[in-house]
Amino acid sequence: MLIGLVGKPNVGKSTFFKAATLAEVEIANYPFVTIKPNHGTAYVKVECAEKELGTTCNPRLGYCIRGSRFVPVDTMDVAGLVEGAHEGKGMGNQFLDDLNQADVLIHVIDCAGATNAKGEPVSPGTRDPALDVRFLEAELDHWYLRLIRKGWEKFSRAVNHKKSDLAKALAKQLSSLGVSDKLCEAVLEFLELPLDLKEWSDSQVVLFAAELRKATKPMLVACNKMDLPGSKENLLRLRQQFPGITFVACSADAELALREAAKRGLIDYIPGENHFETKKEAALTDGQRRGLDQIQKLLAGHASTGVQEALDKAVFELLKYIAVFPGGVHKLEDSEGRRLPDCFLVPGGSTALDFAYRLHTDFGKKFIRAIDVKTRRTVGKEHVLNHRDVIEIIHNA
Repeated sequence: MLIGLVGKPNVGKSTFFKAATLAEVEIANYPFVTIKPNHGTAYVKVECAEKELGTTCNPRLGYCIRGSRFVPVDTMDVAGLVEGAHEGKGMGNQFLDDLNQADVLIHVIDCAGATNAKGEPVSPGTRDPALDVRFLEAELDHWYLRLIRKGWEKFSRAVNHKKSDLAKALAKQLSSLGVSDKLCEAVLEFLELPLDLKEWSDSQVVLFAAELRKATKPMLVACNKMDLPGSKENLLRLRQQFPGITFVACSADAELALREAAKRGLIDYIPGENHFETKKEAALTDGQRRGLDQIQKLLAGHASTGVQEALDKAVFELLKYIAVFPGGVHKLEDSEGRRLPDCFLVPGGSTALDFAYRLHTDFGKKFIRAIDVKTRRTVGKEHVLNHRDVIEIIHNA
């Protein structure tokens, strides 16, 4: 799974990325600081199963803080996109193509309207952030359209008028974007498009591209810079204007400050929470105290800084993944003595057999049964798993 961070320059994408991953990336107050995509590991937050099982976990990957399990996910920050990116402006084609492998997108915007269309700083309230929401959706749709239109005339003559064959041919054309035959066929039916491609109007091709983009690159909007004037009012308007989009109030600067302070042992902080505790022994400068006081005031008006919330919603709500722990009724340790060492993210609707294959191909091939460790109930291969299940796989040796 890969989360892609997108948006125009200078809205705080790289700060969001650094806050989520604590990777060393360049951050500056001018456009196109990021040229090549940055890759790192972020973490989604899951309530750990340790308490229900009366144990303390020792994660092999990720970490756990007082019952909050943080599971690693690959994350990529691409360079800022500008209007006309699909036409190659600002090296747009390269940056869009960097997103090919992303499963879900987080669109970071300047909710205070303090960044113009080119990514240059302006006074808060100067820019309507609704324009940024529309511009990026349009750029992504035209990106898909560009790939669909590639060799369109030759392609349209070669395809017959059978729906399954048309869907298969279109999916092959868009295979780099993860488009499947089944999805193409579903979109063709939903839009009631002609089976003869030569009969498609330009608007129908655009609609087809947009529907495929929404299905293969689901996206939420992280409304950054919520500490600036006008951001709250803008967020309310955005939610009214775009009821079908998930908006998350966000301050990447605050999250980065909290995570770095926690890393240095100055505060106790669990990402995604709306509070933190300054350690009594922490030797804070006056500047650090003022900064933390400002963040505390910000958190008082929000559920969190929004960075963790955006990551969690992207994986668990947009992609509809669930977290499943492998374990045994009588043995929760791995060969190195780590308890509940692993937590896997799997698509919603996954079965016990799917999970067996996820653990190891041989477990799937030699599957006998599975056990729900929490309830100690034996389940079959078609049993559908739930979020936070702990599952033991019984298989032939």
